[in-house]
Amino acid sequence: MKPLGSITVICGSMFAGKSEELIRLARRSLYAKRRVQVFKPKIDNRYHETSVVTHMGVEHAAVAVTGVADLVAKVKADTQTVLIEEAQFFDESLADALVQIADKGREVICAGLDQDFRREPFGPMPRLMAVADSVIKLRAICMKCGQPASHTYRVIDGRPAHWDDPIVLIGATESYEARCRNCFTIRGVPKKKS
Repeated sequence: MKPLGSITVICGSMFAGKSEELIRLARRSLYAKRRVQVFKPKIDNRYHETSVVTHMGVEHAAVAVTGVADLVAKVKADTQTVLIEEAQFFDESLADALVQIADKGREVICAGLDQDFRREPFGPMPRLMAVADSVIKLRAICMKCGQPASHTYRVIDGRPAHWDDPIVLIGATESYEARCRNCFTIRGVPKKKS
């Protein structure tokens, strides 16, 4: 009988501890003597080209990939646990690829922002959460008032981002804050049609 595969999604806003949790689960698998591979998108080069790095500087080696096809091609035949950082930066085909990997009896763990800076679902994350066996939603602390925060707030020159700004802007504390619902604002939000 083949091993039972699974998909776990770690999600939440920036500064909620997603990368820390991904690294913790990678190390737990290594302690159990499982064969582990960690992947990250090449676009995320904030702290290191080939490591997952938390905002506090904790790091774990990773393979940087250009997209879903590159990730799938680099999963080794004997790998038991596949971990993916910054899953929101991959295209929509990520969910189907991870289902196929899990269906082969592998444990799959991915971490990513569930919402972009506009509080809209981000990339493949909604589908990943739908097909996951387990979803871990982490919350940060609002950097304005100290309450629990679920939103990623983008700051441009000290002002809230505009709705029409590009979705992807790689950055950390210089461009983003965790915000609660009460402290979250954005400029230029389009009016909803009724």
